[in-house]
Amino acid sequence: MRIAVTGSIATDHLMVFPGRFAEQLIKEQLERVSLSFLADRLEVRRGGVAANIAFGLGLFGLDPILVGAAGVDFAEYDAWLRANGVDTTAVQVSDHLHTARFVCTTDEDQNQIATFYAGAMAEASRIDLAAIAERTGAPALVLVGADDPAAMLRHTATAHRLTIPVAADPSQQLARLDRNQARQLVDGARWLFTNEYEAALLLERTGWTEEHLLGRVGTWITTRGEAGVSLAGSDTPTLRIPAVLTDEIADPTGAGDAFRSGFLAGTAWNWPQEQAARLGCALATTVLESVGTQEYKLSPSDLVTRIDQTYGSDAARALEAQLARVS
Repeated sequence: MRIAVTGSIATDHLMVFPGRFAEQLIKEQLERVSLSFLADRLEVRRGGVAANIAFGLGLFGLDPILVGAAGVDFAEYDAWLRANGVDTTAVQVSDHLHTARFVCTTDEDQNQIATFYAGAMAEASRIDLAAIAERTGAPALVLVGADDPAAMLRHTATAHRLTIPVAADPSQQLARLDRNQARQLVDGARWLFTNEYEAALLLERTGWTEEHLLGRVGTWITTRGEAGVSLAGSDTPTLRIPAVLTDEIADPTGAGDAFRSGFLAGTAWNWPQEQAARLGCALATTVLESVGTQEYKLSPSDLVTRIDQTYGSDAARALEAQLARVS
């Protein structure tokens, strides 16, 4: 099962503020915020939601197709992704814009304040998913991640027209979508990914109730940090998967993307949803323990150990044979 991953390709500028954002906010002055946080660490890393998810799938040996727009500075990043199993032939490289920038500051409570500069991502709407499918073969699934909104809408419509299943992952772009756009992006999705905040925002943006939205998607997957993950469907009880906990959190950036990589890898191997979500949780924790979204090493034995410790030996054995085949 080959997966096309659409969305942002970016360079991450990750900073750490040795304090709490909440202590700097004055309730009576929230309409006129003017704050500066003195960070004590800066890491410049590769990122972007589509590139992060594709990177994880590449490490699992699934040969994902990365679909997005990058800038004139993409050559080194391109080589890195290809070396880690990602097909980058569908990436559109701008002839004058730089690759998108994600600038994020994290406080000691793991809260984050971020700004995203689109750069070359603004050209993503020019990408023709149908032409890519014709050239490389139709993928078994298209993940539509945060990207230029016009590109997200175009990729979603094209995938539905080609009868390719869609995994909707609007995440950071929800704030920019109007009601009609939000509905178009999620309606008919086989999988819908959000975190807790995005789940509430999605209901506000679509104007749908939770019950109505569940009737229009296959499975709605919500990541809940330390509380784990929930998987909800219209005709099945909500499935709750505990998180794989750790005391060694280095940086939360990219954990959600890693969960998606692990979950989609399990889906590609035709695993039950519960098994796929367990793998996603284990990989998310691996990323939590490293700085940067693509700096982790994928160790099948480590993933099996984490799954064993969190979900039990039966769960570990159910995944071990497939993970053992990951080089």
